[in-house]
Order: sequence, then C-alpha cells, then structure tokens
Amino acid sequence: MGSQEVLGQAARLASSGLLLQVLFRLITFVLNAFILRFLSKEIVGIVNVRLTLLYSTTTFLAREAFRRACLSGGAQRDWSQTLNLLWLTVPLGIFWSSCLGWVWLQLLEVPDPDVVPYYGTGVLFFGLSAVVELLGEPFWVLAQAHMFVKLKVLAESMSVILRSVLTALLVLWLPHWGLYIFSLAQLLYTTVLVLCYAIYLIQLLRSPESAKQLTLPVSRVTQLLPSISRSRAFVNWKEARLTWSFFKQSFLKQILTEGERYVMTFLNVLNFGDQGVYDIVNNLGSLVARLIFQPVEESFYLFFAKVLEREKDASLQKQDDVAVAAAVLESLLKLALLTGLTMTVFGFAYSQLALDIYGGAMLSSGSGPVLMRCYCLYVLLLAINGVTECFTFAAMSKEEVDRYNFTMLALSSSFLVLSYLLTSWCGSVGFIMANCFNMGIRITQSLSFIHHYFRESSHRPLAGLRLSPVLLGVFVLSAGITSVSEAFLCCERGWPARLAHVAVGTICLGVTLGTAFLTETKLIHFLRTQLGRSRLSDKMT
Repeated sequence: MGSQEVLGQAARLASSGLLLQVLFRLITFVLNAFILRFLSKEIVGIVNVRLTLLYSTTTFLAREAFRRACLSGGAQRDWSQTLNLLWLTVPLGIFWSSCLGWVWLQLLEVPDPDVVPYYGTGVLFFGLSAVVELLGEPFWVLAQAHMFVKLKVLAESMSVILRSVLTALLVLWLPHWGLYIFSLAQLLYTTVLVLCYAIYLIQLLRSPESAKQLTLPVSRVTQLLPSISRSRAFVNWKEARLTWSFFKQSFLKQILTEGERYVMTFLNVLNFGDQGVYDIVNNLGSLVARLIFQPVEESFYLFFAKVLEREKDASLQKQDDVAVAAAVLESLLKLALLTGLTMTVFGFAYSQLALDIYGGAMLSSGSGPVLMRCYCLYVLLLAINGVTECFTFAAMSKEEVDRYNFTMLALSSSFLVLSYLLTSWCGSVGFIMANCFNMGIRITQSLSFIHHYFRESSHRPLAGLRLSPVLLGVFVLSAGITSVSEAFLCCERGWPARLAHVAVGTICLGVTLGTAFLTETKLIHFLRTQLGRSRLSDKMT
C-alpha cells in the first residue's frame, strides 16, 4: 500500500472519527447538562475523578503499550503471534484491576455513605468494566490496523449513546441509587463496545464476501483466539520487547495525563465537591481536544507508523514517503496551532457565559471562569503536543523510546510535585498551571526529535508552527474586542446583552477564519485534498 493510499485512509478515518465525536459529544453534552441538575457535587467528584481514574488506569496500563507496539508492525507479520500477544492484556487487566481495586477500597478515603452511597459497588463495577473492555482488545487492534472506519463509528456510537441514555433515565427515575447508576451505565458501555467489534468481525469472517475481499489476515473465527503451535513462538519477541518499552513509557505517560486526578485522589488537596466542580470545568475545557485532536492523533499515528520505518533516519528511507510524511506533519501542526489559538483567544472572553449556560451559578461563580480561561491556554498546548507526539512515537526506534522514558520519569516526578505545590498555593487552578508546564516540556522534547529527524533532509515540517503576521494581528485584535465586549455586555445584564456579546464574537470569529483562509493557502489545499480523498473512499466502499 503506497503512502498516498495510506494517507487517504488516515484522512478518512480522521474525518469519520471527527464527525462521530462531534455528533455524540453533543448528545452527551446535553445529557450531562441535564444529569448535573439532579446530582450532588460530591457524587460527580467520586464518579468523574475517583472511579473514572480506577477504570482509566487499569485499561491504560493493561493495553496502551500493546496497542502501540502491535499497530507499529509492518504488513508482513504473523498475525497469530500478534493476537496471542494482545490476549495477554486480559490477565494483565485482571491483575491491575484487583490491585488497584484493593487500593481504592482499603487505602483511600472512603466517602460518607449518606452523601455518596454504594461506593464499594462502584469500585467493583468500574474495575470489572475495564476487564470486560480488554476482552475486545484483539478485535480493536485488528480493526484499527485495517482501518475499518464503519466499525469504529458503529461501536463507539452505540456504546456512548446507550450509556448516556441509561444514565439519564436512571438519574431521573431512581436518583437514590447513587453510584449504582453510573456503575451499570459503565458496564453497559464496555459490554456494547466489545460486542460490536466481536460480532462485526465474526460475521465478516463467516460471510462469503470475506474470502473475496482478502482484507483480514485470518480466515476463521477460531484464529482470533489464542493459539499454541510447536513450529513457532507463542508471541513475536520483537513486538514483545517493543511492548515492554512502551509499557515503561505508558506508565509514565498515564501519570502525566491523569496527574491531577492522582494528586486529588491520593493527597486529598480538594474535597469531593471541589473535585466535582473542577472535573466538570476540565471536561468542558477539553471538549475540543476530544472532539478534534484525539481522532486526528489516532488516525495519523497509524499513517506515520505505516509510512515510516522505525529503525531508519529520514535520509535512509524512501524519499517519496518522507516527503509525504513531512508535508502532512507540517499541515497538521498548522491546523493544531490555528485551532488552539482560536480556542485560546475566544475562550477567554466567553468562558463565564458558557459556564453559566451549562451549569448555572454553581459553575459561573467562584473559580469556575478562571479555571476555564486557564484551560483555554492549555488547549493550545494540547493541540500542538498531540501532533508532535503522534509523529514522534511513530518514528522513534526502540532505543529512542527507552531514552525518552528517562526524560518522562523526571518529568513525571516534577509534575506531581509541582501540582501539589501549585494547588496548595492557588487551589484547583494550580492543576492547570502544572499541566501547562508539563505539556510545554513534552512539546520541547518532541520538537527536538522532529528537528533532528529531518536535519539531513530538505524538508522542514516545523514551519507549520509559523503564522503570517496579518493573521497574528487579527487574533490580537479579536482578543481585544471580545474582552471589551465581555466587560460591557456579560454576564449580569440579561439575555439581550448576552446575545450582543455572542454577536460580537461571531463577527470576530468570521473575520479570523476568513483571514486564515486567505493567508494559509497551503493548509487549505491540504484540507481540501484530504477531504476529497475521504469522500472518494466513502463512495468506493
């Protein structure tokens, strides 16, 4: 498969994932706004911080390294060995779920049962849901490696919608169930997700069309299960060693990614109610990151991993592939920078209004608006880091991954210490400040790798981080106008003034996007080309 063909599939996967994310995040956004009015801040804090941390830690430690290692392999591989390696995530998940569940029940502060009932049941169900989701890991990797876009859309859409609907119904009808509500919804989510992947692949293998398409490396359903053969090793040891390298890195990355939740959970710097408010603001602030950046990062990580060879520098690889990879990286960096800057500039002036509409005075008063404004700056760093690490992790050799682990170790330690100190000094805003510091260091590391990687070639993809002076001027002007508009029109002067404030922002946003369209012609050409390829691929499938 050529680099242009892989690029088309990656763009198709990213655009489909983006549309999916937008649609279902809007659904869950509305449902969560509804649910928020029937729950206490303490229950929100326990579910969104404590229990979600248990689930995410278990799944991340059990599968992240396996995903990256198994998706990095070339087309010529023994898929039975890869599937055997992936099935090891299940016992690993049981191990982590049991260990972490004991910690959550025995070592951490247990909430008041009158305020947050059924905490023990919540720990049990969230740990069980993590193990259930790991049962579908071989199917997920197989589908992702072959870019089954429709399967990803179906699985994620059904699981997210059913979880949100069940949560809303139970909160409305049986609010006294407490954590039972979220436990059942989480278990339903993971069960539906696994069943969608398993049923789809099983039906595909049993249909006569699969023999004609020859898209899958397995021909029978039983080949999806673990198998032992005397003629070969149980797993591919090269993939296994790469998995171990990624595991050491993933452990550190999990601390960096969920660092504020670990600090809140283990150091008790905030009470459960404050944790709930912070998490709501955190989820709102990261909405764009989950809507746009995550599907783009996942899809183009696959593109870079398939086009580039890990053990070779850019000068030793096919120059056509290197040229395509450099052009894509430059355009992705430009897109991330523009998206992040737009969120930062307009988020500052519209944070308080957004929080007031979403959660009322509980969110728009106090530290809520300050948290949201700080998060807008963090989104800019998230956007750039997602693209740079997407390329870096796909191009690094095993030795470079190991060396990067030492940097991540030092960064993890400093991040946790900084989070605790800043939070003790300035409250929950300290978490976002520590995250910005952490993300800035990670971006610097990735930019250094990219510069070194393309040093011997004529390609300079880091030029994507430079904007035209005209566009920068428009961003600065928009920031000033919307700040003045907020001071005079928002948010204590009624809905007419609020609507006028929104109208001012809409005009400024339109001028900004129009300027970007006229000045960033290279990016516009890239987007048009990839969207055209995505539509063509959809018509052909």
